[in-house]
Amino acid sequence: MPFHVMIIPTLGCPSNCSYCWSSAEGSPIMSIEIIKETVEWLKKFRNDPVTFTFHGGEPLLAGPDFYREALPLLSEGLRHMKLAFAIQTNLWKLTPELAQILAEYDIPIGSSLDGPQELNDLQRGTGYYEKTMHGYEIAREHGLNVRFICTFTSYSVRFKEDIFRFFLENGLTLKLHPALPSLRDKNPKKWALDPEEYGGLLIYLLDKYLENLHEIEIMNINDLCRCLFSGRGTICTFVDCMGDTFAVGPDGSIYPCYRFVGMPEYVMGNVYSHPSRENLADSDAWKVMHQFKEYVNQQCGGCTHIRYCRGGCPYNAIVHNNGELKGVDPYCAAYKKIFDEIVERFNRELFGSSYIEIAASPSEHMKYAKPGIMSLMQKLASN
Repeated sequence: MPFHVMIIPTLGCPSNCSYCWSSAEGSPIMSIEIIKETVEWLKKFRNDPVTFTFHGGEPLLAGPDFYREALPLLSEGLRHMKLAFAIQTNLWKLTPELAQILAEYDIPIGSSLDGPQELNDLQRGTGYYEKTMHGYEIAREHGLNVRFICTFTSYSVRFKEDIFRFFLENGLTLKLHPALPSLRDKNPKKWALDPEEYGGLLIYLLDKYLENLHEIEIMNINDLCRCLFSGRGTICTFVDCMGDTFAVGPDGSIYPCYRFVGMPEYVMGNVYSHPSRENLADSDAWKVMHQFKEYVNQQCGGCTHIRYCRGGCPYNAIVHNNGELKGVDPYCAAYKKIFDEIVERFNRELFGSSYIEIAASPSEHMKYAKPGIMSLMQKLASN
């Protein structure tokens, strides 16, 4: 199973995105001592290869000295675990000095743009686009790989054609997120994307991707196909993540995921106490997450997609029901819609029928006038 540790140096952020649920004013900055204790905790916790993702808030607020110390502490102290790094940042605080530090460790960057400047700044605040693109240029100058996440809201989904064209014409990889409700927001559903609209958006992007297969990369469509054809979840939304994903908050508290950081009821332990898996399993947060797993087994047992969907994201499910576990991920309808669409198109291409189960790999000699699911799978295989 993949082992993923998210490090949250702060929940503070200089931007003020309208729909944000992962930042907090006045959040402290993580001390380097927390990193040292994280290393000591993980030395005895497990030995699997691990990916560390610096997330937030805005992780670059920790500054160059933090990363100059933290990265070697992690990579040298846990070298037996075969480390990989990543960072999610709006790029505002990226300087040549910081870029050089990240480049030394070949750290890929995830950032955020919601489309053309006017639309992006309407949702994320005036000046966001220019500041992010300035950081993007610094990243490119230092050879850093940057991919953007585009958050589709109840407002921006109306402009999906403009957004797709923006990413296509600018040669940017597209990864999308639906705007989620927030457990911290007094009006949590204002920007949230309706599940039916999200399902329609995914099918629209599947069509546009296949029309422009060699001109753009749409990571979500790639991931959905990988899940379906491998028979298992390959990204966090569709993975049974409990026990394999953790987040370390600015004070060293351990959470099931970065989405819960700052919420006391979801603290599982602290790196200072070097908890074992058994210690974490005694926490209420761990038990809630496992209740979700059991709930999925009961409620989704008859679904053809359960093996690789696993009920979607536990956070989505919990926040949709005001902190209670009363359902699966509310985007279940969207996931089912796009999975069914991919299966139907594949079967139609391969067999000329949508009523035959997926069986063997497609024959190499089969050619189609227009790129389809088989063409996309060939592209993924060649990569």
